[in-house]
Amino acid sequence: MKKIKAAIIGPGNIGTDLLIKLGRSDYIEVDYVVGRQESKGIAIARERGIEATTEGIDDLMKREGIQICFDSTGANPHRLHAPLLKDRGIFTLDLTPAAIGPYVVPAVNLTDELIHNHDNLNMVTCGGQATVPIVAAINEAADVVYAEVISSVSSKSAGPGTRQNIDEFTETTRMALEQVGGADNAKVIIVLNPAEPPIFMRNTIYAKVRNPDIQKIKASVDAMLEKIKAYVPGYTYLLEPIIKDDIVTVMIQVEGLGDYLPIYAGNLDIINSAAVAVAEKYAKKLLEVE
Repeated sequence: MKKIKAAIIGPGNIGTDLLIKLGRSDYIEVDYVVGRQESKGIAIARERGIEATTEGIDDLMKREGIQICFDSTGANPHRLHAPLLKDRGIFTLDLTPAAIGPYVVPAVNLTDELIHNHDNLNMVTCGGQATVPIVAAINEAADVVYAEVISSVSSKSAGPGTRQNIDEFTETTRMALEQVGGADNAKVIIVLNPAEPPIFMRNTIYAKVRNPDIQKIKASVDAMLEKIKAYVPGYTYLLEPIIKDDIVTVMIQVEGLGDYLPIYAGNLDIINSAAVAVAEKYAKKLLEVE
């Protein structure tokens, strides 16, 4: 079967893990990897027979045939890349907190209309992909007045781009909790945990609700969990939904597949698996595959 050609900008932790995941896709072929310097990610791309450049996006702009681009650099670089990619007509998935395009969380709002009407979609953040669906499920059942999430990841899994974008990370995740998750208001905390051995990605979600019916809430969250596990198998409960007064608490752990970093780096899996799900939906549309 013909595959849609894609490029990855930013072969760091996220970009390299994404490269390996896309190698299993039936619909997408990574044709080009773009960096600014020689790196492990660039080397892995070349070992796999994929062309790579260290001259930045200028080289990508000269390349023909690319229809999908994944940008895993940082918020500020993506603000420069986005108009260039738009001018070339390249469908772009933004894995940074720049949030130029609308937020997309596959288990919640991935539709044909979203893909058809926008050429740049934002994948929120790893914390957003892990927590927005849970807040959306609670909101559907109980109407969320306020959501507060704490995402803890191993500091070993957080590359320079993540560290440089902590403020954008928290703000973008907060906005997605409100705009996609449906919370009236939200707050986000990220923790880079230096513990040894490294911890798995863990997310604690608190939600103040108007309709505290725990049976409806649990049924809704259980259904959402199964949706996410379809593309992130390591997404599991640490604590199933509980309620005290009008406060719902849920805890989620994300175990990675270990494609690039070890399995503790579930934060890479959650955002990259979500990005692959969105990109494959777009690719199948181009290929006219059901």
